[in-house]
Amino acid sequence: MNSIVFTHTFRFIILALLQVLVLSHINFLGYINPYLYILFILLYPLKNNRVIFILVSFLLGLTIDTFLDSGGVHAAASVTIAFIRPFILKFSFGAVYDHQTMKFGNVEFGSKLTYIAILTLIHHFILFSLEFFNFYKIILTLQNTLFSSIFTIILCLLTTIIFSRRN
Repeated sequence: MNSIVFTHTFRFIILALLQVLVLSHINFLGYINPYLYILFILLYPLKNNRVIFILVSFLLGLTIDTFLDSGGVHAAASVTIAFIRPFILKFSFGAVYDHQTMKFGNVEFGSKLTYIAILTLIHHFILFSLEFFNFYKIILTLQNTLFSSIFTIILCLLTTIIFSRRN
């Protein structure tokens, strides 16, 4: 149990630091930013307490907001995807998720891509909607959501492939 807590604490700290110190300064083409910190929420274990999971997701978003001075938009987006994650897991993985026999490294690539893409798009849409908070900037919101999501999805997939444990 202690090694599991250490692993998730380490992942939390590394992803938050990587986001704050490196990834938030990329700003490719003026509006494309990767948000790799959501990988913590995506990879969090299924069987853990849901209330603690939502609280930890809030703390992750709040940590990012604190360092980036973004006023709570990351916390709101993180809590939202943490809350809807069970529904997206069921949609993406079906019966494997229902029987709680899923290991993220052992699922097929298409299901993994669907899961990461849906949650990333939802996260980014909420993030940019709250950041701009103007209906007249809907095109800019959708543009930022689409391009940042593509960049984030690619980074998430590469990270999970590189750091996956082979049996």
